[in-house]
Amino acid sequence: MKDYLIEKLYEYTKIPYQKYFKKNEPWNIDKKQLFDFPEDSLGYGLGNFLHQHHFDIQEKLEDHDIIHVLTNTGISVYEEIGMQYYLLGNGKRSLYLFLVILTGTPFYPKRIQYFLEQYKKGKKAHPFYYLDFSKMLSMSIQSIQQTFKI
Repeated sequence: MKDYLIEKLYEYTKIPYQKYFKKNEPWNIDKKQLFDFPEDSLGYGLGNFLHQHHFDIQEKLEDHDIIHVLTNTGISVYEEIGMQYYLLGNGKRSLYLFLVILTGTPFYPKRIQYFLEQYKKGKKAHPFYYLDFSKMLSMSIQSIQQTFKI
């Protein structure tokens, strides 16, 4: 029930967040085009992630799924919250990040240790949350992870 509640909260806030807070341009790439990139690339990895989870590209929110790919983070609700802790540790500050952490954490008191571990991992990595990933789609996932210590 708590997962359902948090997922609904996300769905209701996603559209206004995309419209009013995300100032970046959509990537204008089709999900199928991602498989044209080399198999070890970020683009191919994103395509694989989207296909595996039956997701579509969400305009202006493409970076979110890229972070999943780079950090190898799952898609359960607590893992989504954990990813925000990772990004907080990595230096990201946004209204949405704080909203997810503040509203999600109380629902998962048994996952506090996981959240703290994610924060520490983000802190150890070189800041990468701000990169323009649309220009990095042909790069190797492994080389990005090694460069930024992800």
